[in-house]
This record gives sequence, C-alpha cells and structure tokens, in this order.
Amino acid sequence: MILQPLVPVDGDLPGPVLTEIAALYATNHAFFELSGDFPDPGRITVEQVAAALADELAHDGAEVLLARSAGRLVGMATTLAHHPDPASEDPDPWIGLLLIDATAHREGYGRAVATLVEDHFRAAGRTGVRLAVLANNPKALAFWQSQGYGFLRRAGDRELGRECTVLRKPLAPELP
Repeated sequence: MILQPLVPVDGDLPGPVLTEIAALYATNHAFFELSGDFPDPGRITVEQVAAALADELAHDGAEVLLARSAGRLVGMATTLAHHPDPASEDPDPWIGLLLIDATAHREGYGRAVATLVEDHFRAAGRTGVRLAVLANNPKALAFWQSQGYGFLRRAGDRELGRECTVLRKPLAPELP
C-alpha cells in the first residue's frame, strides 16, 4: 500500500482523482449520517466532496493523503500539522479524518493507513498524534483505542460543536 498526498493542479483538484474520492465518500454514507457533514449522505456529489476537500486544504499545514493498494483507492486521511486554533498549546499533529472504502472494511486497510500516517508524522520528528472521534460513533472509538490511542478529554468539535472524544497516541522515535 502507498500513501500519497493529494496535490491541487493550478489550484484545482484533478478531476479523475476527485471522482475516485467522491466514490470513496459515497461508500461511507453510514458515517456521514452520523457526522451530518452532507445534507443527503446517500447522495454525496463530486461538487460537495470538492468543496469539503478545499475547506480541509485551506488550513495551514493540512494534507489529504490518499491510500492505494494495487492502484485502487482504498482510503484516505486528512491531517493537520498542528491544532488549527493558534492559541492552542497542543504540540501534536492531528488526524482529521480516516476514511476507508466501506466495501473493504475489516480487511486491514484502516489499520494499515493509520500506521502509514503515524510513520509519516514519526519521520517528521513528531512525538505524538491526536484525533477526535464523534461521541455517536462507538465503532470508530473502539477502532482507535485498539490502535493504541488513549483518552485525553471530551470536547466539542471546532466546526459544528458536536460532542467528541479526543484521543492521543505517543509516537516512539524511528529505530535506526
């Protein structure tokens, strides 16, 4: 599996890749029903996904990382190099979203992508990573805890004030 950054071309996201990402989002309608990120989670459009990705990439230090296995887009992660609140004293990078093709859930892709993202941060010298899980998503909470993420606090998310559980995982340095 490879993890590659989504790079806009002349300020726009490449059409074929955007279509692939929209298809990935569409397989995850159950998650988007929980999150409320789209007005009709059963009909997520390319335009809506383009707008969501543009919003993500507008944050300083944001990346969208695409996970491919045998050339197929199997997942993606959005990350932030630092907490988006400039007043925050939080030193860690954040995983904003980990999305795996729902037709391939329980095949190890989530674990693999999470590990690649952690390796990406570890290689950059980061010592921990944080994320927030929606309170109404116990499956995601169980997944992240099984990956070694521990409870930090409960909080509202910055965008919509939804109740979340903030988790952190320490990252040991790379071995020589």
